[in-house]
Parts: sequence; C-alpha cells; structure tokens
Amino acid sequence: MDTTAIQSKIRALRANAKILSSSLESERNALLKSIAEGLTRDFQTIKAANEKDQVAAIESGQKEALVKRLVFSDEKLHASLLGLEQVAAQSDPIGSIKQRRILDDNLLLEQIAVPIGVIGMIFEARPDALIQIVSLCLKSGNGIILKGGREAYQTNTALVASIKESCKGSALGSDWLLLLESHSDVDTMLKMEDDIDLLIPRGSNAFVKYVMEHTSIPVLGHADGICHLYVDAQADLQKAVEIAFDSKTQYPAACNSIETLLVNSAVAKEFLPKMAERFSAGKVLMHGDARASEIINCIPYQEGDWKKEYLALEINIHVVDSLEEAISHIELFGSHHTDAIVTEDEKAIRTFYTQVDSADVFANCSTRFADGFRFGLGSEVGISTAKIHARGPVGLEGLMTTKYLVKGKGQVVNSYTQEGGSSFKHKDLPLSKPTLLEGETV
Repeated sequence: MDTTAIQSKIRALRANAKILSSSLESERNALLKSIAEGLTRDFQTIKAANEKDQVAAIESGQKEALVKRLVFSDEKLHASLLGLEQVAAQSDPIGSIKQRRILDDNLLLEQIAVPIGVIGMIFEARPDALIQIVSLCLKSGNGIILKGGREAYQTNTALVASIKESCKGSALGSDWLLLLESHSDVDTMLKMEDDIDLLIPRGSNAFVKYVMEHTSIPVLGHADGICHLYVDAQADLQKAVEIAFDSKTQYPAACNSIETLLVNSAVAKEFLPKMAERFSAGKVLMHGDARASEIINCIPYQEGDWKKEYLALEINIHVVDSLEEAISHIELFGSHHTDAIVTEDEKAIRTFYTQVDSADVFANCSTRFADGFRFGLGSEVGISTAKIHARGPVGLEGLMTTKYLVKGKGQVVNSYTQEGGSSFKHKDLPLSKPTLLEGETV
C-alpha cells in the first residue's frame, strides 16, 4: 500500500475512533462477545492460516523461540476467549472519576479517564497479542492500527477478517481497526505523530529499539526481558527448585522467563545439584560462573553472558555471597522487567521489594506470573519497563489518559485575585455519581 493511501486510512481511523470513544459500554461489551463467538466460528480457518505461517517460518530457518511464539493453538484460542470475557467483565474505564473537588460554591472540578486516542501496535509473531490489543482498545475506546510480523501474516489476516466480520452487526462498525501489511507501512506510521498518540512495540530488543529510534511518537514497552531469580540463604530449597524450573521452562520464549539464576553461596552446594538435576531433566542448557562450575557440570561463564536474553531452554547461574550482591547484580545486568526472590526471611523480602527497581518484583513465586491475564487485567498490550504513564503488565488503565472538567455559574479568575475577593474552598468530594458528564449540576 502506498504512503498516501496509508496516511488517508490512518486519518480516517482517527475520525472513527472518536465514535468509539463516545460509545456506550453495553455496545462495546456486546461487540467483545461477538468477536469471541466469531473467533470460535472461524477457528479452523484461522488454524489453517497459522499452520501455513509455521511451515513457512520453519522452512525459512527461523529460530525455535520465534516459531513457538507464532503458534495459535486450541490452548491459545481458549486463553484468548477467556481474555475477551475478562475484559468485557471489567468496569467501564471511560469517564471513571479520578478526582472530584469543589473549588468554590457552584464551581465543581472533576478529573476523568478518557481514551488515549489512536494506538499503533507493532509486534513480531504472537498472533494472540493481536486479540489482546484489539479487545483492550475496543473496551477502552481507542482506535487501533496493527502491524504484525511477516512471519504471522496469514494468521493475522485471518484473525482481522474474523473480527471485522463480527463487527458487521454492530453500530460501532470496524473502522476503528486497521491492519497494515508491509515494513514500509511501519515507516509511514512512525512519522505520523499528529495522527497517532501512542506506539506499543512487542518483539526483539533490536526491533523495539528500532521503533524508539525512528519516531517522535511516545513509545510504551520494553526492549529487554533479562529477568532474575535469587535463591536466598534462608530459602526453602525444594520450593526454590520448582519456582526456578517453572520460571525458566513453563514458556522459555516469554519475556518474563528468567535468564539468570542467582544462588546464595550458603546454600549453593546443597541447592545446585538438585537444581541441575531438575534442569537436566527439562533439557535446560546451563551456563555457570567459576563457583557454580565447581559444584555442577555446566558451560563455563563467558564475558557477556549476564546480558544475554536466551528466550530458550538456556540459563545462567551465578553464585553470590549476599542479598546485597544479588540486588547489585540485578541492578547492573537486569532490564527492570521482572525479578524474584525465594526466601523464608521476611526482612529479606522487604529489602528485595524496596531495593529492586523493576516493574514486577516477586517473592516465593514464578516470574511467569508477570502477565496481564494472570494479574486479572483480562489481557495486556505488553509489559512496560517505563516509569512514566504505565509500568508492568499494561491493561485497560494503561490505555487511558485523563482530562479535567470544570463547571461553574459565571465565575471569573479576576474575582479571586483582587484583595478582599473570593477564596477557593478546595473541598474534596466522594468519587460518586452523577458526574458532570451525566449532567450533574453545581
């Protein structure tokens, strides 16, 4: 598609997104239900398209991690349907009140949540990510521009065709949704800062950095997923073995799987043989520092290993002498994504919680819980390591911004600036209805 055509489509989508942003929650929920029914109805067609993508990816020599992310199985469909159901069940984010305050008699202020506007999502493989972002944008009233990787072209096309078919019976239509096709379309999108409000890239480190470096549009996401699990001196070692195994093997291609296992030297000789046995059974390739190599059979550490994001059945093991050393290692080599501690020492947990500067900080559980669906957000558009706007798994709240509404009866600022004039009351009110949007009087 040529540049002018893409620009026209995106600008038309922006106009149609305003209809979505002012729609009723019941209309959006009904459409979410229709989309779920449509995906079930069209699953065999979608699955056939996905199988073509898988074959093409394997034949072109794509890495195993990418091929795994590409699969849209019965299990992925089921998870997607549950996500749609959860998103529909969540309260309407549009118009929710964040602050409510009487500035003075007959002068009322409200801060309310509103859609960001138009969101561009660029993602590699992961067809289920398409369903997640569509559901969240629909519920939050945002227009969405999708650009999936060429590896999932057939699947994404089939998914969007199904969604658009489900939109035909709705007053909201489908003009709030656009699927782009080529890499040149992405370059066009990255330059449309007047028409696109937020970009969400999901993919490799190099891919996310490319997006960040080639646009002035705000970008939400993370470049790296170098996650750690620290086994403390006071850890329940059997618990630690199972948590570490799940954190690495449950879905190694995910950005919240661990890449480095930190082990306190006080328990290393007892813990590492148990862990190595478990990892070996799970066909996990282990890289270890000098102290780990003295205890278990592993590939000796090489310079740069601590910064590697394997996204596969491969892990680093580093023996440390203290909680403080573990935290320092995470700060130096981590990506501020998800890091966890295993310990029975509550003081150590509190220290880890407060000193590890990551979007998700866990104690005594798998890092794989860092997920919007598992957090009860319904779905997620991605995990953000940014500190401004949204951080961690990003659900509905992360796709909203706010605006202030003020309603008065003829007041002017000049009357508050003169000596002996009016004074502000600034009295906070309960966040209750009716609201100014619903015709509340002052």
